[in-house]
Amino acid sequence: MSKKVFIKTYGCQMNVYDSKRMADVLKPHGYEQSESAEDADLVILNTCHIREKAAEKVYSEIGRLKAHKEVQAESGKNMYIAVAGCVAQAEGPEMMKRAPAIDMVLGPQTYHRLPDMLKSAEEQRTGGRRSARVLDTDFPVDTKFDHLPTDSDFDGPAAFLTIQEGCDKFCTFCVVPYTRGAEYSRPVKDIVDEAKRLVAKGVVEITLLGQNVNAFHGDDGKGGTATLGALISELDKIDGLDRIRYTTSHPRDMDDGLIFAHRDIASCMPYLHLPVQSGSDRILDAMNRKHTREEYFRVIERLREAKPDLALSSDFIVGFPGETDEDFEDTLDLVRRVKYAQAYSFKYSPRPGTPASVNEDQVPEDVKSERLARLQALLNEHQLEFNESTLGREMDVLLEREGKLEGQLLGRSPYLQSVHVDLTKHDNALDLTGDKPYSKFMGKLVRVRIVEAGPNSLKGELVRALN
Repeated sequence: MSKKVFIKTYGCQMNVYDSKRMADVLKPHGYEQSESAEDADLVILNTCHIREKAAEKVYSEIGRLKAHKEVQAESGKNMYIAVAGCVAQAEGPEMMKRAPAIDMVLGPQTYHRLPDMLKSAEEQRTGGRRSARVLDTDFPVDTKFDHLPTDSDFDGPAAFLTIQEGCDKFCTFCVVPYTRGAEYSRPVKDIVDEAKRLVAKGVVEITLLGQNVNAFHGDDGKGGTATLGALISELDKIDGLDRIRYTTSHPRDMDDGLIFAHRDIASCMPYLHLPVQSGSDRILDAMNRKHTREEYFRVIERLREAKPDLALSSDFIVGFPGETDEDFEDTLDLVRRVKYAQAYSFKYSPRPGTPASVNEDQVPEDVKSERLARLQALLNEHQLEFNESTLGREMDVLLEREGKLEGQLLGRSPYLQSVHVDLTKHDNALDLTGDKPYSKFMGKLVRVRIVEAGPNSLKGELVRALN
């Protein structure tokens, strides 16, 4: 008899990938994915420690699940609650103590052990315990990738593929080195094999993931190591893989090979997320970013020389401890000079265990809010300018899902813009017979003419199908 697992994913794209792989690990043991927690035998909360009050949000969800778990127990059904991910790694023992309803806590590097954890939890329940006590937040010598199933169910034209984990940078605001561990890169062959399996299932776009993805240094199978640029070159050889993206990058690791990959490899998309966090040298030093604003500008200059149409996005932290008005003005100046197509910006909030969290020179909340509003207004202005610059252009769009209107599908441009494509208006005769005639374009690359640009998305009309 099959069982059901519900996985709720918080935070980053790597957690999305990890959640998918947890489902893959459990499938041979009879677990099918459920659309809701209410009818699940196992609920996994895959947590993220980056956002503010991340742990409190998890505890709130556990409280809701606890009530449901008790109702299930009254009807004689065992329901297990597991907390995975970075909050689990950082606060595992405390979580077990504070929330007795939790049966299992597992870190990002140990989810391949889920079947063994479940067996232990079931044995404890058989022994009369209402909640099991299974904690596994090790950093094992053998990586989880050595134990994950090779087969994976996948539905859709775009997929994530983790190639690197961990971080050796130790930015003073960040918990990743403590929750994901040291930098580790997967062997090139393993990545290429996984990519081929995804393409065989219909994937045409892969986003390579890593906390420090451009620090990739995987075994090349020839006695050496491959950089990210070399890996992209290998992946480009896969027939049917039309688009390659990667995230998240660090300015210090943008080497010539990767820059030239943007210039020379057509499948390497002309979009790069390159977080800077601040435009102030003083704050960059306090953050331990190990680069200056001028060094960042030089990287941007080299990228744009190699790929003039490259679109950039970034991350910004506003109100880092000790940030002055002058420091913030340096950030605004950097934004004006670079002009990002997209960006993500947040108020600084302390993360327990990080050096910046104990800095006494915290910026008042109202000051952070005012600065964030000013920064976001400027970023939004530039994003709209970039979107409007695409008006009248033809570009390739990967269609991924249905829109709200008849004959409308949603997709992504090469620059990662959301594009609403009207298939009812087109230059060429199309075969639109049969039931749901527009669905045949789902998962396809099409040439689109951009006819409308807003702050967050574009609208386009079909020119022709490409594949």
